[in-house]
Amino acid sequence: MRKTRMHKSFLLKVVFLVIALAGVSAVIAVTMRSSFGTDATVADRTQTFFEQFVIAGGPIVWFVLLPMSLIAVYLAVEHSLTIRRTKLVPGGIGDRIVAIIRRYGPGQLESRISEQNDFVSVAAVKALGQGRGDWFRMRSVLAESLQEQVGGLLRRIEWINLIGNVSPMVGLFGTVFGMIKLFNAIVMAGGQPQPAQLAGGISVALVTTFWGLFIAIPALAIHGVFQNRLETLVNDAVVEAENIVPEIRSSLNPVRSSASKSESPRSVQTSNGVKKQEHAEARRAEEPKQPIRELPAKPVRTSIESLRSRKQDERKDLCL
Repeated sequence: MRKTRMHKSFLLKVVFLVIALAGVSAVIAVTMRSSFGTDATVADRTQTFFEQFVIAGGPIVWFVLLPMSLIAVYLAVEHSLTIRRTKLVPGGIGDRIVAIIRRYGPGQLESRISEQNDFVSVAAVKALGQGRGDWFRMRSVLAESLQEQVGGLLRRIEWINLIGNVSPMVGLFGTVFGMIKLFNAIVMAGGQPQPAQLAGGISVALVTTFWGLFIAIPALAIHGVFQNRLETLVNDAVVEAENIVPEIRSSLNPVRSSASKSESPRSVQTSNGVKKQEHAEARRAEEPKQPIRELPAKPVRTSIESLRSRKQDERKDLCL
């Protein structure tokens, strides 16, 4: 299913790009024909809307602003088809996931919702796959997955914001270019140009400004709409994920309870050993203590007294 959807979206992009290139080629062809195949000296000829707002803009409109407008339209159409509630946060997706967990267990969840591309399903599958049975790790992975999916879509719609911010600058560049042409015409006419000689530069300046604003205003408005829609959808996805979290936690509790039961005999044995040690220490403390005998103190001679006794002994020996 995913491959067929990707194939269809790829074909849609290719068709739209071909149509865009055909439109740009038609603009260039009409421009070349009007510049070489018609007589520009006819004064009473009326210009069409296409000639006034496309041909009169010059190469800046043909090769920069028109492709930017086509890209903005393409991105707006694509995101309007992908950023939808029915595709990203379907109604009751949390209840369906909870029903699958209760009926088949968390191990069968990935195989049953792996083909769904909504926020909650992708986050739940990723949390169960990378959680490794740890409840806190599953919860963090669930939040990270939602944040990652929304961040990817925000980066994609940022291209519309970029076009909306750059197109007025391109229009301003065309305005400067038209003013330069205007002053060059004045110089070439010797300071007294005809109005027809000034019309070319003025038309370039005004038409490029018109196209820059014409692209920027809708692009910025569409970017704001998509951004608000994504914020609303991610809030709804968080609410749906909070409904799944208690069910996943309760499905992990039986495993932990069995593990705690297997560890309970060891804890009982260790507690019995500790109690025996405490009873032995209490018995030792209750036994009567034997009195400590004091040894008789021996007189300690100082060094001076020992010297005096030695001298007395020496005198006695001399006398003898």
